Amino acid sequence: MTQTSDNDEQSENNLETPSEHQRRKSKEKKHVSFPPDEQIVSGFAEHRNTERKADSCLTLTEVIVAYQESCSRHQVQPRTYILQQLQQGVCVGGNVESLDLKGERLDHRSCEALEVVLKSLHFDFISLHAAQLEENGASSLLDMILYYESTAHLDISDNSSMGTLGWRALAHLIKQSVGLTRLDLCNMALLDYPAQALSKALLTSRLSVLHLNNAQLSGRPLYTLVGALKTNRALKELQLANNSLNSYQDALQLGDLLRYNQTLQTLELSNNALADPGLEELCDGLRCQTSVLKVLLLRNNQITAKGMDHLAKALPVLKILQILDLGGNLLGNEGMQILREPLMVNCSVLQLGLTQTNITCEGTVALAEFLAESRQIQKLDLRENQVKIGGLMALSLALRINCSLTCLELDHIAPQEQKQDEFLKETQVRLQMEITQRCLTNASCFNSATQASETSITVGHW
Repeated sequence: MTQTSDNDEQSENNLETPSEHQRRKSKEKKHVSFPPDEQIVSGFAEHRNTERKADSCLTLTEVIVAYQESCSRHQVQPRTYILQQLQQGVCVGGNVESLDLKGERLDHRSCEALEVVLKSLHFDFISLHAAQLEENGASSLLDMILYYESTAHLDISDNSSMGTLGWRALAHLIKQSVGLTRLDLCNMALLDYPAQALSKALLTSRLSVLHLNNAQLSGRPLYTLVGALKTNRALKELQLANNSLNSYQDALQLGDLLRYNQTLQTLELSNNALADPGLEELCDGLRCQTSVLKVLLLRNNQITAKGMDHLAKALPVLKILQILDLGGNLLGNEGMQILREPLMVNCSVLQLGLTQTNITCEGTVALAEFLAESRQIQKLDLRENQVKIGGLMALSLALRINCSLTCLELDHIAPQEQKQDEFLKETQVRLQMEITQRCLTNASCFNSATQASETSITVGHW
């Protein structure tokens, strides 16, 4: 055990700057005696809570004055945007809705000046999106957010110059914070040290939501990330859109993630390149998700009707899957025929996204047959498909039986179609109105019956 600790300390020292290493060595020469562990922990928590409690008595006006004085001490100009937010904010017991610093250039001194704000107030959301954070500033600011537990949701996307110190501070924040529940790290290259630091922190993190869209995670970074998330017991939502995830190694890793992780409820994989072979690997893992996964988003992944054979085998097992988005994939009528019966067996899908999936009336009829049998489907998106009168008639007939569908998204009549036969045009308009009215009737009945106990799921946008 001692040898392992020594090795860990040596590896950490290798990442430190010379000055940091000297400070560490100087500290090691001192002889200090500590009280029992429980007294250390309780003492630290009480100190921090007492400090927060005292500062939370400050009014927003007093926080503004304190921030201006802090800026003067650090020789920086108070940010007008920050002052405006504090002036317009509503403070309840030291809690404020948000601190939006998106696009503000925060150098080291500007970050240091913010300490009095982070110390005095707790924010539901802090945005540092594209704040041009450099290494020292990022390190200081993230250390403050951890020490004062300043927010539950932090967006640090689009900051590509945080350096080793910044990433180390972020990893420490992820690992140690008891209040941070959501982290957005989009549009940042998670390569080498950042990927390793993030993954190591996730082993014991309390985060429940993690957004890593457009983070160049394909290949080894994804392998490192999945290695940590296999045993993670806190994360419930993972977004990996726009990462160029491929159909072989990456899909294999995602399949492994789904085999071993038993806490993920939402998996966002849109705008990647999983294709049919990748979906096969994913579905192998999905068949282990019998009681956890609720949301699966696979929009724009180069999937075809062949891929539906694999999904058809997994759907009957996914007994609590509620949202499935397959939009932007060339599924065609054949894909709808393959999915028809598995969707009937599934009995859990509430929202089905099929935007721009190359469906015509034939595929719409297959979906109408599913609607007629379903007792739970609530939303169906068929926009940007070739749904003509035949498909509309099938949907209208199905809705005479279906009592659960409350929203059916269809395209409006295109201008070029306005010149069609007047009878066909009137029929199309009438059918769309019938469909809309039946959905409204279902919605009214549904709201009346479930108003007291209804729980809703919100995931991004259709």
